[in-house]
Amino acid sequence: MLCHIPAARRGPLIWLIPSLWTLALGLWGLSRQDSVWRDEAATWQVAGRSTGEIVDMLGNVDAVHGLYYLLMHGLFELFGASTTTLRLPSVLAVAAAAACVAVIGRRLAGSWAGLGGGLALGLLPAVQFYLQEGRPYALVAAGAALSTLLLVSLLSEVSEVSGVSGAGRSGRTGRRARPRWTAYAVTVLVCALLNWLSLLVLPAHAATLWWVRAGRGMWLRWAAYGACAVAGALPLVLFSRSQSDQVSWIPPLTWHMMIGPAILLAVGGVCALADRPRAGRLSAAAVGLPLLAVPQLGLIGISLVQPLFLDRYVLFSMVGLALLIGAGLGAAVRAARPLFPRGAGLIVPGAIGISVLALLPVELGKRAPASRVDDVMAVAGEVARLGRPGDAVLFVPAARRDTALVSPKAFAGLADVALERGPVASATLKGEEADPARIRQALLGQSRVLLVTDAAKVAKPSGAARDAAKAAVLKERFRVVEDRQVRGRRVTVYERR
Repeated sequence: MLCHIPAARRGPLIWLIPSLWTLALGLWGLSRQDSVWRDEAATWQVAGRSTGEIVDMLGNVDAVHGLYYLLMHGLFELFGASTTTLRLPSVLAVAAAAACVAVIGRRLAGSWAGLGGGLALGLLPAVQFYLQEGRPYALVAAGAALSTLLLVSLLSEVSEVSGVSGAGRSGRTGRRARPRWTAYAVTVLVCALLNWLSLLVLPAHAATLWWVRAGRGMWLRWAAYGACAVAGALPLVLFSRSQSDQVSWIPPLTWHMMIGPAILLAVGGVCALADRPRAGRLSAAAVGLPLLAVPQLGLIGISLVQPLFLDRYVLFSMVGLALLIGAGLGAAVRAARPLFPRGAGLIVPGAIGISVLALLPVELGKRAPASRVDDVMAVAGEVARLGRPGDAVLFVPAARRDTALVSPKAFAGLADVALERGPVASATLKGEEADPARIRQALLGQSRVLLVTDAAKVAKPSGAARDAAKAAVLKERFRVVEDRQVRGRRVTVYERR
């Protein structure tokens, strides 16, 4: 029981237990049976390039992920390319975010709220998915949690020094606050360089300042340091807009897309009410509810102009939800303590245990290869088994070349007859293919072709003239001799008639 542990020892345990718990959740099934899906394959193949090659590519594509690619390049250089190296940064990031949630919760709502919120973060289904993902979204969540912790510490200090009146809070935070404000700006900036939609954390923090009736001095400092972060990220924001074709596949906003955010906001709202929020008081609700709601609603608003609604872009809002869940659990403990003095301490571990059991299908599903749309490793294994030296290989669409880039040994001896310039030479993700006429001519000289494409249930029409030329030649001059579908990808072997 936390109440029987001395306060000096209780503090570290409040954040250490959630951190270790989340780390264990992340390490459980980390390799996903050695599967890697298409988004992670992009990280893998770019991280394997030299720094100069990555910089060249960013001028053409994926500038928004540039910092992340450079980070992963350094890790691949140090530790080698593997699913562990690919995903462990995300695991460590969410573990750090859980620790931040625990510290914030303890400061604002008590030990049980901190412990409950920290333990809850890693169990949230959206977090479960990106906890083991070789992409930057977990790192952004950790940065949002850290920046929120820094803001809370600054607000708490002002409240302690200046008293409860709104006018007093506009006073001084002192010289010792400057390093934290600097750390706040740097953290927000780094998050923006990993994913510039994370700048939605700033209006969320502004809502918190408004809720607690922060004084003029606090507002000015927040605005100044926040503006520095925005200014640092602005060149990336403007430049990445020129590469907006990369997100052209995201569908327009529909009403059914609102179901998920509505449920999250409802859960968060109920937990916030349990925290008994009051205007002018720094509380878990005052911090957690804006952090949950503002990014979700902000992304919805942006998506009305340009479709961008993907939950991963605002994964960091789950930090707010976890904080609110912790506050709700803390309130339950306080309410139960007069009636059940000994049993009240079982509420948080009991709730977490029940959640683990209830979410077990989700937890197992997220750690299975089938949880992702495809697996580039599995299809590479099929190519290695079916291919013969001298065979040609085609990719439809061209982006499915990622499997050859991640598993080049499986394609040894095969001729990529459609490719004119490789991904590195062309400074792109998938390379540049020849024009349809040259692809047709190259295919007519082949006796056996392997076609790597999407499985039937997930395949979408390509629409590219090059892909139409590939399909036409295969239909006219070749016959299917073998066809394999595995984990969202398909390998079809063709032979000349």
